[in-house]
Amino acid sequence: MNGTQILNIFDFDVEEEPVSIYPYSPVYRVKYGDQDVVVKRTQSRAESVMSYTNMLKDKGINVVTPVKLQVDNPQKYEDINFVVYPFIEGEKYSGKDNEIYEAGKMLGQIHSYSHVSNEYNLLEYDVYDFNKEEVEEGMEAIILHAEKAGIRIDPGLKTKLLGSVANQQELYDAGLPHVATPHDFKANNLVLIPEPYLIDPDNAGWIPRIFDLALALLLFHNEHEEAPDRVFTIDEWEIFLSGYKESIVLTNQEKVFWEKAKQHVFLDEVMWLMAEYEEDWQKSSQQKLFMSLIHFMIDSANYRL
Repeated sequence: MNGTQILNIFDFDVEEEPVSIYPYSPVYRVKYGDQDVVVKRTQSRAESVMSYTNMLKDKGINVVTPVKLQVDNPQKYEDINFVVYPFIEGEKYSGKDNEIYEAGKMLGQIHSYSHVSNEYNLLEYDVYDFNKEEVEEGMEAIILHAEKAGIRIDPGLKTKLLGSVANQQELYDAGLPHVATPHDFKANNLVLIPEPYLIDPDNAGWIPRIFDLALALLLFHNEHEEAPDRVFTIDEWEIFLSGYKESIVLTNQEKVFWEKAKQHVFLDEVMWLMAEYEEDWQKSSQQKLFMSLIHFMIDSANYRL
């Protein structure tokens, strides 16, 4: 992908190919007058995401929204949408209790501002079609990556994943409460100033509320150098929830389906992560996080709502 051309569509005068500040996708930090901005890709429903995040900002949520330029923002390049956001200065998350509490409080506030219907026409969650063959293939890749790193995978993981496949129709039919949410709420998408500031809302969607909560539980520390290389401890999870519940009252139905929701989100979001990125198994912090996630999947009964 040509970074120079991407920047030029926004009228940034760049001749040398820029270097992405994020290893997994193109994210370019550039100057716009005396302001530092970030150019990054966003999803196909770009206008829906921008309308949604503008609403959050109007409600007082610290979240990036498009910078006003002389050209349209966002813009499309080779059928991919890109957007220019302000670059937010601040401290990185480090796993302190007050940071965890403030993060949970922010997610609760975000969920509380969701309408009862998908009024912003965000992408609707519809991933209920995993099968046993996909689990078999995913586990083969995970076991191979782990063996190369000198690690043995507990066979209980495969048993749990295969069991979670059978829960999908029940979860789909349950009619769980849905929310509009950024759906990628984790530490490396937050900057502390000192309150959390959300710098990547571009995965926004219309999602079962407890699925979004489970994603935060599972992957809050993913891809973050200063964060602990593990999932939340039970005490940390309770701190996160205490902040979250300042704005949200979860239903009895959500509590009943919580265990199955955790397993489903692992199947959807974590299995592919561990299977797809072999190089992460060679990184000490990600390797430890993966092992923590496996232990979590095998027994997470104490992580309650």
